[in-house]
Amino acid sequence: MATEYQAHNETGPNGGKISQDFQNDPQTILIVDDNDINRMLLSRMLAKKGFGLLEASDGAEAINIATEELPDLILLDIMMPEMDGYEVCLRLRENRETADIPIIFLSAKSETDDKIKGLEAGAVDYITKPFSMGEVLARVKAQLKIRSLTKSLKKSNESLKKALLELEKKQERIEDDLKAAAIIQKSLLPESPPELDSVNFAWEFRPSHRIGGDIFNLFFVDDYQLAVYVLDVSGHGVPSAMVAVTVSQLLRPPSGISESSVLRKRISTPPYYKIVPPSEVLSALDKTYPIERFEKFFTMTYLLLNYQDGNISYSNAAHPFPVIVRKSGQLEFLDKGGSIIGLGTGDGFEEGKAKLEPGDRLFLYTDGILEYRNADESFFGQERFHSVLVNSRDVPLDQALRRVIESLETFDTELVPQDDITLLGIEYRG
Repeated sequence: MATEYQAHNETGPNGGKISQDFQNDPQTILIVDDNDINRMLLSRMLAKKGFGLLEASDGAEAINIATEELPDLILLDIMMPEMDGYEVCLRLRENRETADIPIIFLSAKSETDDKIKGLEAGAVDYITKPFSMGEVLARVKAQLKIRSLTKSLKKSNESLKKALLELEKKQERIEDDLKAAAIIQKSLLPESPPELDSVNFAWEFRPSHRIGGDIFNLFFVDDYQLAVYVLDVSGHGVPSAMVAVTVSQLLRPPSGISESSVLRKRISTPPYYKIVPPSEVLSALDKTYPIERFEKFFTMTYLLLNYQDGNISYSNAAHPFPVIVRKSGQLEFLDKGGSIIGLGTGDGFEEGKAKLEPGDRLFLYTDGILEYRNADESFFGQERFHSVLVNSRDVPLDQALRRVIESLETFDTELVPQDDITLLGIEYRG
């Protein structure tokens, strides 16, 4: 998809790519990120809104392009090799030609000290990853408006005070919306697990300080199979929560044999329904939730568990691979699937099979665990996570999940998740 987008772009000085449609547009934005997908998502959204676009994949390239092209705004990643965003910002501020270009940091760093450091380096705003497309667009528009006012010899102090007051009111409305979204998000989670002699369930859900898009559920799709899913919508805030709501409604449990849905289709012969395979469920969601429609994407794991014999069929949409901790302590990963939901990959989801034996445990989770950072900017990571799961296999399942949370708390004494933390455990007892 990146190749198709770049085919409609022309290369500017120093290798910066600028859209042909917007070469004469005075409002030009330089996107600086070493992650190709992040640049693609931002470029696609901003191009639709009529902005001229430049791209840089590292700090040195960003400085060269900014000096030559003098964009109206810079969206700048912090964590980049060789030269990070802080140094890029400081160098641009030291240059008289680029000193007044507004810079918005985009970063997974969400601690207050990180934001202060960014603002002290000269940035005008700070957006945490994974970002909300709506939030990025709102903040970009706000900064470009300020830039336009500055170029017009500035408005009076009274006008500026009025604009700031309006922004504060909008922020208050956003905070009210976030509180409502938090209630909605909580209502989507299962109240209690299914009661089965052969399977035990437990989960831990720790929302971040901002509303996110983590949702999970598990329910019967027929007399012997359970549907289980975990999904993570990109970004934070009301838009992410609303996408999660619609997906959870689409994946609701079947209410009767006659009902057809994404998960189960009605047929004319006994048992008069067909369970939709996981790969087909993800394909249907990919077609229903194109990124162009919602300006959101999401990762997901969806599986069917036969609770009588322990057989599993599953598929992942770029989601962290579920892990089976065998009774012996051996690890097995459910690694079949495809790309994120929203890119329009169609039927390109591979389906996998697995089988749980008595004493085995299956864990589904979101990347809020693996990507949790401590004060030293170290990731909690897979190795620590898997070690806790293996070393906890002899304790009850709910205690094993609590040990993961305790390990996060030990990893950083002030557990303030940058993203939602979701962990779902399934123990097969046979």
